[in-house]
Amino acid sequence: MGSNIAGNTPTSANISQWSSYPRTASPTRAIENMSAIDENSAEIFRRTGMPASRRLKRSRPEATHRSHFKHQYMVESAWRKGGRMKAKHITPDQGVVTSLHLTKKYIIVALDNAKIHIFDTQGEHLRTLQGHMMGVWAMVPWDDILVSGGCDRDVRVWNMATGTSIHTLHGHTSTVRCLKMANATTAISGSRDTTLRVWDLAAGTCTCQLIGHQASVRCLEIHGDLVVSGSYDTTAKIWSIQTGQCLRTLQGHFSQIYAIAFDGKRIATGSLDTSVRIWNPFDGTCQAILQGHTSLVGQLQMRNNTLVTGGSDGSVRVWSLNTYSPIHRLAAHDNSVTSLQFDDLRVVSGGSDGRVKIWDLTTGTLIRELSQPAEAVWRVAFESERCVVMASRTGRTIMEVWDFTPPAEEEEHLSIKAGATAAGFMPAGYHIAEDQAMPEFDEDRMDGLECKENEEMMEAYDQDDMKENQPAVM
Repeated sequence: MGSNIAGNTPTSANISQWSSYPRTASPTRAIENMSAIDENSAEIFRRTGMPASRRLKRSRPEATHRSHFKHQYMVESAWRKGGRMKAKHITPDQGVVTSLHLTKKYIIVALDNAKIHIFDTQGEHLRTLQGHMMGVWAMVPWDDILVSGGCDRDVRVWNMATGTSIHTLHGHTSTVRCLKMANATTAISGSRDTTLRVWDLAAGTCTCQLIGHQASVRCLEIHGDLVVSGSYDTTAKIWSIQTGQCLRTLQGHFSQIYAIAFDGKRIATGSLDTSVRIWNPFDGTCQAILQGHTSLVGQLQMRNNTLVTGGSDGSVRVWSLNTYSPIHRLAAHDNSVTSLQFDDLRVVSGGSDGRVKIWDLTTGTLIRELSQPAEAVWRVAFESERCVVMASRTGRTIMEVWDFTPPAEEEEHLSIKAGATAAGFMPAGYHIAEDQAMPEFDEDRMDGLECKENEEMMEAYDQDDMKENQPAVM
């Protein structure tokens, strides 16, 4: 929040006096409150030693936080029962979506037909990047820069704002299967040729080749100077990006490693042997073996002390990394889990059964199915107010962009009463089942949350490949 301003630190008496003024909760009450403040400006100055205009500045965060809570409430309600969806066919011919990224500026889609499509975040097509000669199997964005690799063995660097190719980087002798960026000018690629390469994107050169795996490098993750790679040779390796040295080899899996997660403190690996292993990156020891999946574990995400895994058995599992025990076991899909992502509130899973499901992270309950079932769901990616689904429907590759942002007019004039139905609340274009009603807008709960937030503000102020091996797994 920043340090206190000398001489202006509120006293407990001042805070008590300040809190006695009406709080803004609606446009009408805001006008009444402004009048009340004007009438008492002299009293404010007498008690606090501050001009009323200085105190008015302190009242603005209150309205801001109330608006924030209303906005978040509406977003969460839309995730549960609403949302505006825009669907479009992105290619006339059938193409398998191999990679999907959603950034603040772009939706980026790579396919096995060698094309990369760039859309804005509303789903409007901007341009197609063409240059790869064969399927694109890996890509990673950084601002306007995109690095991609695929079956033609090249790593390409693009400017997404202009669509131009900046570099074509040669070196790998087989399919580029995974890509990550350490910073704006450094990328690391992993290949079926068993090696990893570190690339200087500014110079367009390979600065280091990481040699040690005995089979295809299937996945990698980066944290700081460390890169962790998972291979079909059943091992994971920890490397120094700066020196190119292999620091540790993690041995224990009995079959190929397909997925990896690394947060700097822990490494998680998912394998064809159906297990997930948790490793200490500092000494290379295995801290836990998480068992429960009955088939390949191809999806992993780690966030704080929670790990979520998805398998070819169709299940999604939520694990505690404090106790290394399962929190939820979700019978999510009838076939392989092809895509998985979670945040602090929800888990979104996509499967080769053509369904996209949203789960409550805390309770493990199914919130809803998003959209109508397709033939297969290739990829799903989401952020707080948007979700992108790539699927195959009627033999064509389709993109669905779901927008959960409340329309401005709804935020300004929202007045949800007890028993209000979804039809009475949601704006045109929102997709809601007829028998579903919006949750009641709890003013008391909102006020409680807002009071707690303002108390915290005051306290802070006071203190100041491979398709041939596993065709269903991308």
